[in-house]
Amino acid sequence: MKKKPDPEMIDKEKPEWTDAMFAKARPASEVFPDLAAHSEKRKRGQRGPQKKPRKVLIALRLEESTVEAYKAGGRGYQTRMAAVLEEHAK
Repeated sequence: MKKKPDPEMIDKEKPEWTDAMFAKARPASEVFPDLAAHSEKRKRGQRGPQKKPRKVLIALRLEESTVEAYKAGGRGYQTRMAAVLEEHAK
């Protein structure tokens, strides 16, 4: 026995799609070809180019006691370490 729909949950302005509606549907790239040109630049899920590269990834071996001292200061220890190195470089 099929459950009757709740009358308050029925939205007459946006009805549920039927199989005929799905069969008639077209991809957005066909409907809006000018927008499709923008989406072809990168694949779905890919980020765009970074505006201004700011940091470089390196591997650095440090004394364990040094790292523990920074970690004891709480979250953001890597940022604090970078600030000390940058200040020293000046």
